[in-house]
Amino acid sequence: MPDVSMMLVAIVALALFFDYTNGAHDSANAIATIVSTKVLSPKVAVLMAATLNLIGAFMGEQVAKTMGSGIVNAEVVAGCQGIVLAALIGAILWNLLTWYLGLPSSSSHALIGGLIGAAIAYSGFEALNFISIIRKVIIPLVLSPLAGFLGGYLLMVLLSWLFHKAKPRNVNSLFRKLQIVSSAFMATSHGQNDAQKTMGIITLALFLSHQIPEIHVPLWVKISCALAMGLGTATGGWKIVKTMGHKIFKLEPVHGCAAETAAAIVITGASHFGAPISTTHVISTAVLGVGASKRLSAVRWGVAGSMVLAWIITIPASGLVAGLSFLLLQHLGLS
Repeated sequence: MPDVSMMLVAIVALALFFDYTNGAHDSANAIATIVSTKVLSPKVAVLMAATLNLIGAFMGEQVAKTMGSGIVNAEVVAGCQGIVLAALIGAILWNLLTWYLGLPSSSSHALIGGLIGAAIAYSGFEALNFISIIRKVIIPLVLSPLAGFLGGYLLMVLLSWLFHKAKPRNVNSLFRKLQIVSSAFMATSHGQNDAQKTMGIITLALFLSHQIPEIHVPLWVKISCALAMGLGTATGGWKIVKTMGHKIFKLEPVHGCAAETAAAIVITGASHFGAPISTTHVISTAVLGVGASKRLSAVRWGVAGSMVLAWIITIPASGLVAGLSFLLLQHLGLS
């Protein structure tokens, strides 16, 4: 078996730390609505989300394969582990900044942007798998938030029609129970998509260092990433929970159930096709869609605008940081 380099050890450790920050940063995806509607206490909601994130991480590996071989051309960057290290540095720095600011930006796109930026810094645009990036990243980047908005809007309209004659107290009581199910669905889908992204990054590093013969996720990688994300989720991301659950639209249990269900359906479908989408984008726009179904003025569009700005700049910003990080590693002889 080939020797394991200190570079590879550092990459795996940093990747697991990124997965931890991803879980903490994106914990809002699964628990913001259920906490804001007071269906569950924050502690119970976080414990449930962490457990189901862990379970979801083992459900398939299509997204991991996209991250491992669908962003960069492995044959062009073969042997250069520094690309993966720089990508992780760029993604983590951006994650920590937006976490501190309480902005629900995309950890997924931070990682993708980091990988793209580092690869370009290494060998130019020929290092990128443009067809796969367009099919698996760019198109889902545009369509998934729209699907989340439309799904939340239509589902809320349907529920409003079905229960328009019911007493508000009975509706509230029913959806307080149903929201536990929808939140569990959301947490599982989050683990299914997000944890696999880090699995793909570690698998790419193993392939580039000749530890594995092909892009296939080893079992120990799955277990490590699942545990790291679950632990991160358990710490919570309370600033982002506040933004997601209170500042966009004042949620009631029926709204939270509709938003979570719509978002989870979109995320699960994307995971099936191997698209590493932003779970943050999808649940955010699903909440917006639910709010818009009531009336457009019910949504605080100023907060939504700040979120959109964070989405737009995530890939180029994390890519720039990763590219500069790679050049620094190269200067220090570490790449």
